[in-house]
Amino acid sequence: MKTILLIEDDNEILENFTEYLELEGYKILGASNGKQGIEFAMKFIPGLIICHVIMPEMDGYEVLHSLLETPATRQIPFIFSTSISEKVERTEALSLGADDYLIKRFDM
Repeated sequence: MKTILLIEDDNEILENFTEYLELEGYKILGASNGKQGIEFAMKFIPGLIICHVIMPEMDGYEVLHSLLETPATRQIPFIFSTSISEKVERTEALSLGADDYLIKRFDM
């Protein structure tokens, strides 16, 4: 079973996305902030990370930067997620090392 780490500060979105992905057969690790997400990534080495961009304390860019600096987590595919109202450029996210970019509320 593949493991996905979801880093999301909106508890409702985290719960809904977790439920959907578990129904699709994935093991889900849920982190409610960037610091916890980095800890989980280093401890469990998931097969994929989906991380919200705009979060308090540590944003998604800081999370990505930290994971790219660590050999054990550098190769984990990383996808940013953000709401359509947040001004984040897809090209900027990809140029920083993200593998893809999702705009929330996406259709499962």
